Formats: sequence, C-alpha cells, structure tokens
Amino acid sequence: MTETGYTVAGMVCAHCAACVTEEIERIPGVAAVAVDVDSGRIAVTSDRPLDVTDVRTAIEESDYELAEPTT
Repeated sequence: MTETGYTVAGMVCAHCAACVTEEIERIPGVAAVAVDVDSGRIAVTSDRPLDVTDVRTAIEESDYELAEPTT
C-alpha cells in the first residue's frame, strides 16, 4: 500500500471533505481517504502510486483545487 499526501484549497467544512473524499474514492486502486479540513490536507492510501492528474481531476470534479506543492 502507498500513502500520499495532498493539499486541497477551499475546503471549509465536513461537507467539503465528504465531496472530495467521494470523488477521490472513485479513482481505481484507492483504498482509503483521510481529510483534515483545518489544514486542507488529504492522505490517500492506494494499492499503487496514483497519477497526480487523476487526483487533480477528482478534486476539481468536487469543485475544489489541488494546491501546488511548495518548496
């Protein structure tokens, strides 16, 4: 199993988290999604590394944005 963290811009409540979780869970191979609304962080557990484009598309389907990583 692989766990990958992402940051999502715009989530402010449990409903936001549920919408994002629902879309990400539709990606083949995703086993679990944990959302921390306060930080905007999502931890995705999957049976293989996910293509970030698939994750971005799922997040955009729920009307939120995948934040670009900062260095």
